[in-house]
Amino acid sequence: MNRPTRAGAPAPHAIERAIDAALEVLAHEQRPTGAWAGDYGGPLFLLPMYVGVARATGIALDDATRSDMTRYLLATQNDDGGWGLHVEAPSYVFTTSLCYVALRQLGEPAGATWAAPARAWLSAHGGPLASASWGKFFLALMNLHDFAGLDPVPPELWLLPRWAPMHPGRMWCHCRMVYLPMSFLYGRRLCAPADPLVHALRDELYAEPYAAIDWAAARGRVAATDSDVAVSAATSAIHTALRWYERHAGATLRRRALAFVLDQIRQEDENTGYICIGPISKLFHTLIWHSVDPHGRAFAAHAAQLPAYLWRGPDGVKMQGYESSELWDTAFAAQAIVATGRAPTRRAMVQAAHRFIDRQQVLADVPDRERYFRGPSRGGWPFSSRTHGWPITDCTAEGIMACLAVAPHVTDPLLPRRLELAIDLILDWQNDDGGWATYERTRGPRWLEQLNPSSCFADIMIDYSYVECTAACLRALARYRTQHPHHREREIAAAIDRGARFLRARQRDDHAWEGSWGVCFTYGTWFAVTGLRAAGAALDDPAIVNACAFLRAHQLADGGWGERVEGCRARSYVPTEHGHAVMTSWALLALCEGPPTADPAIARGVAFLCENQRADGRWPDEHLSGVFNKTCAIHYDNYVKVFPPWALAIAARRCAGS
Repeated sequence: MNRPTRAGAPAPHAIERAIDAALEVLAHEQRPTGAWAGDYGGPLFLLPMYVGVARATGIALDDATRSDMTRYLLATQNDDGGWGLHVEAPSYVFTTSLCYVALRQLGEPAGATWAAPARAWLSAHGGPLASASWGKFFLALMNLHDFAGLDPVPPELWLLPRWAPMHPGRMWCHCRMVYLPMSFLYGRRLCAPADPLVHALRDELYAEPYAAIDWAAARGRVAATDSDVAVSAATSAIHTALRWYERHAGATLRRRALAFVLDQIRQEDENTGYICIGPISKLFHTLIWHSVDPHGRAFAAHAAQLPAYLWRGPDGVKMQGYESSELWDTAFAAQAIVATGRAPTRRAMVQAAHRFIDRQQVLADVPDRERYFRGPSRGGWPFSSRTHGWPITDCTAEGIMACLAVAPHVTDPLLPRRLELAIDLILDWQNDDGGWATYERTRGPRWLEQLNPSSCFADIMIDYSYVECTAACLRALARYRTQHPHHREREIAAAIDRGARFLRARQRDDHAWEGSWGVCFTYGTWFAVTGLRAAGAALDDPAIVNACAFLRAHQLADGGWGERVEGCRARSYVPTEHGHAVMTSWALLALCEGPPTADPAIARGVAFLCENQRADGRWPDEHLSGVFNKTCAIHYDNYVKVFPPWALAIAARRCAGS
């Protein structure tokens, strides 16, 4: 159990030893490519879908993989018998239904010790008929839920005029790239054959005979466990209208719509090397090509790329939320190494990281991009790799900052023209509100969120401006302007000014900023403070001073900081019992941007990190620190290796200068 931390920071030599030990860990785990790869798991609805698609398409899983998938699913079952939306969440009907089916598909018997509690929990919460919509949809693909019990996803929506506010092309790209293949699967009513296991699962999952279920009556039913996002009256009205359309849909228009959607899917596959933007679209595309041409090139390419989404860890095999987080992790790691002042003695490490980052920059737009609803890509960096090919604002910003940071320490710094391309893309991405979204400029009106049909994911309909993306872009623009002052100087100055105004407008009444991609107020406040400081905010700027006061007020007795993911849903700070190394690092990095006076909170935070570092240079495993769409936590394995030495180095210099 953690003890209250002493008031003073450790001796300088102790901090230096802690940093050196942490960098040894990073050096040991750097891959030959120069990248750092880590566990990007946590969501529990992904692996069951992988298992189901593999079974439906005949993709073989070797015995070791099947065993480790089973081990992971059993290890993540909650005490009540269910499974959560992610590994730290209470049980959901959505994920419990899918995890139960997956374990049976992996060969577990219905009489296994885990199975009866799972069935009992499901029965007590309405069974699969009360699942969130994505769960029902996938069960329908497995022939375990009738399509009559789904809200319609007609492919004809893609034939709407492009100027229409409700055109799917105006959605956030992750949303539209899930509903794109969904519409094909729904339009064709594709599902797995009803083999003996399917018939057995129908009996196990439902309280009444499958053939007697009133599917229409169950349509739209969602258990309280899965109702994180209320279904609006507008959504219900649209579903009613679409059901009417489905009863009268013409075969000719359906064929035309399916052909349009399949062409979009084909181009996405080619643009991403059959990786796809994310795991669910990847799985749905695999199913689609198996149905269209089971012996064709597209299905074979998808089958070959599927294992890229798997991560084999000590807890088993899981499916990740991306095929990797390598660019993101490596850009942070490179900046951390330089921040420690040890780049000259870690030159090989820095050089290899830079080569990897260099190779991942996207150097061309996708072909015929407007036809395929794609924005510009040239100059950006993706979350994972160039092959994936979807650049993101904050990944591009971190790529720029990493390249600028390591430039004095590598033999082949990124060419000025390559940096210019990245800066040009960031400038192009800025929204009218002054902020930056994720993959694209915001395309749709905010009221589209009222049509969110997912039940369990918030803010999925459009690509909003985010605190973290905006702050990262401000830092990149400001850092670039310092070193390259003559490229688009006026545009950069105007963009920084608008971005800073956006951040100031998003500061909450409690003086924190809400994060959307990390947990939650510690993460958002770190980004916003560093973004404002890069944009020119003074050390004694009230926004900075008040934000630092917020962080100090939430420092725990052990000297650390920690938040729970529940705060993302509640939109309020929910502390952990003990400090976490990652969140403590974020808080320290923010506090070090405050007024240059002696700060006991910084000293105590440094002491916390030093005292909790293990003898092998690592910090203990912690609660998940990543999140998406306010409800689903996700793991960033490398955060606990990268951020503590970074924060220790910055805080040590701050303490020495106080």
